Amino acid sequence: MSKGEDTRRRILERAVLLASRVGLEGLSIGELASDLGLSKSGLFAHFGSKEDLQVAVLEAAVQRFESAVWKPAQRAARGEARVRALIEAWLSWVADPGSPGGCIFLAAATELDDREGKARDYLVGSQRQLIELLTRIARGAIEEGDFRKDLDCEGFAYECLALILAFNHYRRLMRDRKAESRARAAFERLLVGARA
Repeated sequence: MSKGEDTRRRILERAVLLASRVGLEGLSIGELASDLGLSKSGLFAHFGSKEDLQVAVLEAAVQRFESAVWKPAQRAARGEARVRALIEAWLSWVADPGSPGGCIFLAAATELDDREGKARDYLVGSQRQLIELLTRIARGAIEEGDFRKDLDCEGFAYECLALILAFNHYRRLMRDRKAESRARAAFERLLVGARA
């Protein structure tokens, strides 16, 4: 890895953590540069604009999500086991103490939902891919005979996402100590309704 690539990686690691707390708009090139011992122009040279930095932060977060959630779930057997592995890893992702600001995607979704631009477009695209992934996993569970043949797979993906959103809301905003047990109970009910 070249020095430039290493510097870019360090910038993005710090920026992802910062953005989960202060939002993408709250990212300050000056604060990042100061935190990392770089000049503003040195940091800015890695990104053409603040919007390009925001997109790069989302890209880095997607890579982290894939490593922490999707890849471990892929190792589980096809069918309900993979659905369960994905949701377990996703709940852990949202509750990760290493991301003190919480899930960057959920924060960015609230921040960008009414804005136009490259960061919103990237986030929408990555979320569509995630929904398609959930839908495919549900179809795989049907093919394995774990889920009923008439299951609305898109509806199942919707409910999984709703479960994660509610978990984040109850855990972070409401500081509900039962948020995780409620999410797990809701997931079990979702599985009961989906099973063959």
